[in-house]
Amino acid sequence: METPSDPIPSAQGLHLRRLRDLTEFEVADDNPDVRGWAVRGADGRQFGQVFELIVDVDALKVRYLDLQLDESLGLDARDNHILLPIGVAALDEEADNVFVPSLTYESVALYPPYNEIQITREYEQSMLRALNLGLPEASTEPDFYNQPSYDAATFYQRRRLK
Repeated sequence: METPSDPIPSAQGLHLRRLRDLTEFEVADDNPDVRGWAVRGADGRQFGQVFELIVDVDALKVRYLDLQLDESLGLDARDNHILLPIGVAALDEEADNVFVPSLTYESVALYPPYNEIQITREYEQSMLRALNLGLPEASTEPDFYNQPSYDAATFYQRRRLK
């Protein structure tokens, strides 16, 4: 048996997994599965669609929407995915759209691409900076996610009013 020469990677970010990889998880019955829904910015422009949900398996909560960007944005094809913290988005009351008021063409151009890599705290902080959102004072688990950017109630509240 060979001994790996690379050091064992840190556990940071391993609590975040794609929903499709978690066979024992599914979207809760009272919440819509938003995969495939259009994602629109402050001006109503469509930036892409929700490709996947990124789940915090320890907390049993969706933390991020994996957004596949539209080709019309003219970005590099290998950089056509970004992650959005769930609390920066809201469900559209009228149609199956996800609305992200802080998403603009300028913010997308500065956004760190997501290439299905391990999500580090530095990556999470760079996402918040690209959306001009403040960084939390606490950078440790679980305090990092105790901020409005990760509040799933904001995301689902409009849909539940129906």
